[in-house]
Amino acid sequence: MSVGIVFLIFAIGMSAAIPIGVVLGILAIIPNIADPNFPATAQLVIRSMLGGVDTFPILALPMFILSGIIMAKGGVSKKLFNVFAYFIGNKTAGMPIAVIVTCLFYGAISGSGPATTAAVGSMTIPILVSLNYDKVFATALVAVAGGLGVIIPPSIPFILYGMTTGASVGKLFIGGILPGLLIGACLMVYAYYYCRTRGEDKEKLNENYNELRKGGFAKLFKDSFWALLTPVIILGSIYSGVASPTEAAVISVYYSLIISLFVYKSLSFKDIIPVFREGIKTYAPLLFILAAAIAFARVLTFMQAPQQVAAAITSVFQTKFSVLIVINIFLLFVGMVMDTGPAILILAPILVPITTAVGVDPVHFGIIMVVNLAIGFVTPPVGINLFVGSSLTGIPVTEIARKALPFIVAFLLALIAITFIPEITLILTR
Repeated sequence: MSVGIVFLIFAIGMSAAIPIGVVLGILAIIPNIADPNFPATAQLVIRSMLGGVDTFPILALPMFILSGIIMAKGGVSKKLFNVFAYFIGNKTAGMPIAVIVTCLFYGAISGSGPATTAAVGSMTIPILVSLNYDKVFATALVAVAGGLGVIIPPSIPFILYGMTTGASVGKLFIGGILPGLLIGACLMVYAYYYCRTRGEDKEKLNENYNELRKGGFAKLFKDSFWALLTPVIILGSIYSGVASPTEAAVISVYYSLIISLFVYKSLSFKDIIPVFREGIKTYAPLLFILAAAIAFARVLTFMQAPQQVAAAITSVFQTKFSVLIVINIFLLFVGMVMDTGPAILILAPILVPITTAVGVDPVHFGIIMVVNLAIGFVTPPVGINLFVGSSLTGIPVTEIARKALPFIVAFLLALIAITFIPEITLILTR
């Protein structure tokens, strides 16, 4: 069976809305059914699935997911937002910019785009609407800014990319800082332009701003101190060498539990079981998808798919510039139809040899890949952040997508800079 037929079956399965885990699992065993001499037998596929998820780095995924859920239930995003709104809440576009900054900080806690969108959006969208910002604009803003959750470290996709390619997860985390800040800055520029041209309800903004400042900064900082300390503890433990990303993920769970239970008292002990249950419900489907994707990637290796794809691309495009352009376009399309995790597990082993051959650092390409796929969070038909935003507000996904288009353009401009100016990614890793 040829690689082309395998990918054709994959496309048909996705078009038929068959769950991606099922499609990948079936595709992993079809080549051996078609040709009994093919080395990837059913037993080998099962071993690949179990062995692929039985690794130390992948333990970070459920831990960061659980930590993000605890922080969301504990109201940490609101405390972060109040600090930023305290300083810029009365400026032009101050409140929308405060939302973007909150997503940047919350991304350093959850490592997940949808989790960032849900946690920040559930709290900030009602506030923006109460201040007479357009509800669709507010939802689109949070949906796009939520994509920063997978670029600002710690990032679940970076862990998957590192696990798949052997690239240093620590360097990926460090390399994601400046690109994440750049994307956030581009989103802020458009938010400022939108508010400057459409106008804001200054009376309500000043009223809200004065109310926020009434208690003074000392009180606000004291209330938000432990929330602000969260990314410092998580990332500081990694960058200082005290803990690996997996160990830091476990630290984040304990820390989030301690501050939610004993400091803010926003959770009680009876809430712990429901929170853990939600974490299991979130991670279990992802675990099956990851296992199936790992097995499918192994089958593609047996079929020499990386070599065939590399030969096809390099036979037409030889320069670094042209290869990056083609791969970026391809990844943008992939992000529209496939979730980030399976896309990385399947495509990273295929694309990394190609980009390395033309002189692209694997860490740099990891950032490029994740940024491309993060744009997929807000592009139909998958666009999971759009669906999260829709579930929060009841606004149709298509309406949110239209309003999100200028933000996506800002995201794309940042992607171009990140792709063709490697120092944005690599300067901090050296």
